[in-house]
Amino acid sequence: MSMRDRIGGVVRGVFGSLDAYNYRLFFFSELVSHTGSWMQTMAEAWLVLTLTHSGAAVGATFAFRFLPVLLFGLWGGAIVDRYDRRKVLLVTQSLAAVLAVGLWLVVLAGVVHVWMVYGLAICLGLVTVVDEPAHNAFVEEMVGRDHLRNAVALKSAVSNSARITGPAIAGLLIGSAGAAWVFFVNAVSFVAVVIALAVMRRSELRPVSRSRERPRVREGIAYAWRITEIRSTILLVAVVGTLVYNFPTFLTLLARDTFHGGAGLAGLLMAVLGIGTIIGALTAAHRSRLTSRTVVTSAAALGLSLVVAAALPTERLVTVALVPVGALAVFFGATSNAHMQLWSAPAFRGRVMAIYTLLTLGTTVVGGPFMGWVCQHWSPRAGLGVAGVATVVAAISRAVPARRPSDVDVTRAAAPAAIDFAG
Repeated sequence: MSMRDRIGGVVRGVFGSLDAYNYRLFFFSELVSHTGSWMQTMAEAWLVLTLTHSGAAVGATFAFRFLPVLLFGLWGGAIVDRYDRRKVLLVTQSLAAVLAVGLWLVVLAGVVHVWMVYGLAICLGLVTVVDEPAHNAFVEEMVGRDHLRNAVALKSAVSNSARITGPAIAGLLIGSAGAAWVFFVNAVSFVAVVIALAVMRRSELRPVSRSRERPRVREGIAYAWRITEIRSTILLVAVVGTLVYNFPTFLTLLARDTFHGGAGLAGLLMAVLGIGTIIGALTAAHRSRLTSRTVVTSAAALGLSLVVAAALPTERLVTVALVPVGALAVFFGATSNAHMQLWSAPAFRGRVMAIYTLLTLGTTVVGGPFMGWVCQHWSPRAGLGVAGVATVVAAISRAVPARRPSDVDVTRAAAPAAIDFAG
C-alpha cells in the first residue's frame, strides 16, 4: 500500500461519519455555533469584570450558567426522550439565539447591569438543560450505530477547536467594535444550526422507538445504574467532571500564583491545552474499537498525566505537559460519552445523556469552587495533583469490573433493551 493510500485511509477513518449528509450539515453548523458560543463566553467574562472589577463576580456568572443543569438536568433528558429530538433542537437553538440578542441589545444600549447578565446566564442554563442531552442523543439518528463513536469524537473536536479560535476572535472584536457585537455574532451563529436542522433529509434520519408512556427521570436513573458498563462509566465521569474539568481555574491560578505571570501566560496555557484537546478528539475519532477497558485506561492515563504535570518543576515543562493532559481529557470525554450511548437503548438515550451532561457541566458548580479552594489553600500544583490522584484511584477501582466479559467491543454490541421496573 502506498503512502498516499495510507494517508487516505487514515483521513477516511477520522472523518468517516461526515459521509452522512445530515451529519455533515450538523458538523459544520456546529463549528460556527461553538465558535460563537466561546466568543460569548470570553466577552461575558470581560463584561462582568468591567462592570464589577471582581473575579468572584466573573466566577458567579459561570455558576449561574450551570446551576440549572445541576438542579434540573435529569428532567431535560426526559423531555428529550419524549419528543422529536430534531424539533427539540430547533426550539433550544432558537431560544439561545434570542437570549444572545437580548444581551446584545442591553449592552449596545448602555443599560446593562450585572444582574441582567446573571439573569440571562440562568436562562441560557435552562436552555442547556434540554439542549445538551438533545445534541448528544440526536447523533445516532444522523449517522447510525456503526459511526456513532466517530461522530461523537468529531463533535468533541469541533467544540475544542472552537475553544481556541472563539476567544481569539472575541478578543479582536472587543478591541475593535466592543463587547456588544460579540453577542450579536453569537446570536447569528445559532442561525447556522437552525438552518442545518431545518434542511436535513428527514427520510435519512434513523427512527427512534419511544414509549407511549411519559418518560420518567427515576426510570432513566434506574436503567443506567442497572447496566454495569454504564454504571462504571458514570462513576469515572463523576470524578473527572467534578475535579478535572476545571482547567480555567487550574491554569489561571497556575499562571498567576506559581509562575507569577499574567493574563497572557494564562491564555498561552489554555491555548496549549486546546491544541492537546484537538489531538485527543481526532485520535478518538480514528480509533476503530471502543471497549470498557478503553474508558478505564484513558481515565487512568489522564490522572497520571495530571500528576506528572503537577510535579514538573519549570514553566516550560508544565506547558509542554498540557498537550497530553488536554489530549487525554478529551479522549476520555469522547470515549465515555460514546460508551454510554452505545450501551443505552434509544428510548433511554436522552436520560442517559442527561446524566452525562449533569456530571460534566452541572458538577462544575460544586467542583469549580472546591478545586479553587484547594489551589488557593495549598497551591495550584496541589489542585492538579488531587484531581489526578482521585482519577487514578477511581480508574483502578473500576479496572476489575471492566475486565469482565472480556471487554466486549461495544461498537458492535447490541444496545440493551428497556428494563421492566415494575415491582
